[in-house]
Amino acid sequence: MTSETMNEQETSLVVQEIVKRIGSKRADLIPVLQEVTNQFGFISQPVIKELSALMSLPTKEINSVATFYRMLSTQPRGRHVVQFCESAPCHVVGGREVFSSLKQALALEPGQTSPDNKWTLLTTSCLGVCGVGPVILIDTDTYGNVTPEQVKEILSRYE
Repeated sequence: MTSETMNEQETSLVVQEIVKRIGSKRADLIPVLQEVTNQFGFISQPVIKELSALMSLPTKEINSVATFYRMLSTQPRGRHVVQFCESAPCHVVGGREVFSSLKQALALEPGQTSPDNKWTLLTTSCLGVCGVGPVILIDTDTYGNVTPEQVKEILSRYE
């Protein structure tokens, strides 16, 4: 369920439950925002205002944190988030060709979400698995040693 399909009161209750369960201190902000992202798919401005009141933090600070980290988003994302590692180790072992194949298969550029809200394509500087590059991360599934020919088959697993 997304915050777009819930009314304001239902969304508020979910946000209150998250803060109650995780905590309302400044140190709890990132885990709270992660859970909001897990629950709603993104962090809306009304949710940021609700968190500001519940956690006694300025909306500007919450918005700064929410927009700083790649794992968080203030914009709706697709059901499946595809991250492509564009680091040098992935690049030198064929990353450019894999990325080209990925963009073509999804018909997306980095930062875009498909019209059917199925896919969001992101790039990242490192996924931490340089030894098996090129690497694609789909949701929480990591694919290493990817070739351009494997891209469509990998994506088909999420149909």
